[in-house]
Amino acid sequence: MDAYLDIETTGFIGGYSYPTVVGIAIDFPGDWTVEQLVGEDITPAAIEHVLEGVTTIYTYNGGSFDLPFLAWKPGIDLRRNFRHQDLMHDCHRANLYGGLKVVERRLSIKRKLPDVDGRVAVDLWHKYQAGDKAALQTLLEYNLEDVENLPILRHKLERRGNRRT
Repeated sequence: MDAYLDIETTGFIGGYSYPTVVGIAIDFPGDWTVEQLVGEDITPAAIEHVLEGVTTIYTYNGGSFDLPFLAWKPGIDLRRNFRHQDLMHDCHRANLYGGLKVVERRLSIKRKLPDVDGRVAVDLWHKYQAGDKAALQTLLEYNLEDVENLPILRHKLERRGNRRT
C-alpha cells in the first residue's frame, strides 16, 4: 500500500524548529484517505498508526527534508520500516527542476492556494498559535493540496517516462 507524506514546520532542522502538520494520504485499494496530525498530536505512535499497512512512502524532497526532520523531531525514522520514493529525484531524471510548486506549474497541476508556500505556512502556524483559527484551516488546506498533488505528480511522471515510479 502506498502513502504520500508532506510536513509543515516552524523552520529548518535545528534550533527550536518542530513539525506543525504531518499530512499523510493513504491509497487503500479502492479507497483514499488523508490524515493530518497537528502540533502535539505529532508523535511517533500516531505516525506509525496512520502508516499501518503501508509499504512505500512518496514525498517531494522528503529524503532531504521531511524524513530527516521527522527522525529528528518527533524521533521516528521512517526509512527503517518503509520504502521511500522521493519524487523530486524522479522529476530531476525527467529534467524537471525546482520546488514542488514550480514542477506542478510546468506539468499543469492546479492549486487552489497558489500563493501559499513554506514561508507562508510558517507564518500561518504562528498566527494560529496567536489565536487565529482561520490560519490553521488555511495551513491544513495547503498541506492537503501538497499530499493530494503528490500522486498526480507521480502518475504524470509515469506517463512521461512510461515507467512506474
